[in-house]
Amino acid sequence: MAHSLSARKRVRQNAKRRVINRARKSMVKTQIKHFETALSEGNMEKANERFKLLAQRLDKIAATSTMHKNTAGRIKSRMARRLNKATAQKA
Repeated sequence: MAHSLSARKRVRQNAKRRVINRARKSMVKTQIKHFETALSEGNMEKANERFKLLAQRLDKIAATSTMHKNTAGRIKSRMARRLNKATAQKA
């Protein structure tokens, strides 16, 4: 248990940030699921749209330090590779 005032404030701040960060990460996971669903359905237009939205969200979250920039870039790269592979198979 924190005793000093500053330590107690840090506990409050950390709890608040944890809720925000978890919500943001959850949102990204949901976007990934939507993208994967569009890919599995074979709907390339919808998958492209979902990928753009996912990339946008990842960039925004990486900018706020919820997720490291390299982690966001790695996820974008993997999803882009999957999209390109699915598009190539479709053609």
